[in-house]
Formats: sequence, structure tokens, C-alpha cells
Amino acid sequence: MNFKIIGQLAGALGLTVGLAGCMDVTMDVEILSDTNGKATTTMIMGADFYAMAKAGMAQAEGTEGAASSDGFCQEEGAILTENADGSATCVITVEGAFADLKTGDSDDGAKFEVVSPGVVKVSFSTADMSGELGTEGQDEETKAMMQAFFEGHNVTLRITGKEITESNMTVSGDKKSAEIVIPFLDLINGTAELPPELFATVKTN
Repeated sequence: MNFKIIGQLAGALGLTVGLAGCMDVTMDVEILSDTNGKATTTMIMGADFYAMAKAGMAQAEGTEGAASSDGFCQEEGAILTENADGSATCVITVEGAFADLKTGDSDDGAKFEVVSPGVVKVSFSTADMSGELGTEGQDEETKAMMQAFFEGHNVTLRITGKEITESNMTVSGDKKSAEIVIPFLDLINGTAELPPELFATVKTN
């Protein structure tokens, strides 16, 4: 979910940037069968923050109009859209076998388990989420700036399929999805009250 990149962005610009909108992140994991799925990560960066990120990258590279900063939307297959209001949307979609789905910076993304024929459990470790966004070791000014950046912004985790049979997230009325919305500040401050893992069990037929 690129939490490390998000944290680096905020930390790198924290000492020089005032109050500015940062980004919202949505991770959608769709179960297509007992073996395949689709993971879509959508990151929306606010206009003020994106303009500063572009300026910083351009200065670093000696160019103008650079599309990203500190790796924003530079992953393979990422699609960057610069919106009319000055904000930017980055969408990364990967579809294929569970083993090939990239949903994190390492092997700590989504886990997939076929619990019985036609039933797949998807889970995420919450320890990985909060650990990568912590502000340990940063000075108070940087912490304050990070909090200003991410205030009012969230991480949304959503798992979809033909039918959700069990989940510790909020299940939709039609039982086709389960999701949780986590404020970034709770992750940064280590105050998010989350279970050891977030999961949903999905029927595939």
C-alpha cells in the first residue's frame, strides 16, 4: 500500500511545507476465483501538496514539471492523472494469481488462503500498517507537520467478491464487499485500535 513512500513524502517536506492537503489511499482487493484476484491501489494527493512535490522533484532533477516526488506514482504500471483542480490521482492495478498480486512494499501485503473449495480468506496484518507510518525518531516539528498533512485523510481497505461470508470489517448490505476506513493520523500516532489482522472470507462461486 506504499505506506513507506507516503511517510517519506511527509517527512521529507515536513520542515518546509505549511498546512497542505496530502492524500487519501484506497486499496481494493477483488477475489475473482480460488486462484486469482485483482488489487487496485488509488492514491489522491491534494493540489497544494502535489504542486510542492512536483516543484521539489523538479529542483532536485534540474527539470520542470516532474510528475512525482520521492517515488509517488513511479511503480511499474502506475497511471498518474493530473486533475483540473491541481490534485493528482495515481492508480496501480495488478490482476492475476494470488502469488503475483503486489499489495505492499514487500511480502507484508495481503495474504490469501483457500479455506475450502470456492471460499477464500483475505487478510492484512495491521502491525505492518502502523509500523511503517510511525514517527519514532522524528523531531517534534516534523511530527507536527506530518499531522497537519494527513489530518482529515484516510486509508480505506476494501475486499470484494461474490459474497462476503465473514469479516471483522464493515460488510455492505449486499454482502459483496467489506471495508474499513482508517484515519491516517491514527496510524501515524499509533492510536489506531485495530485487531492483529483485518480479514474477509469470500465465496467465489
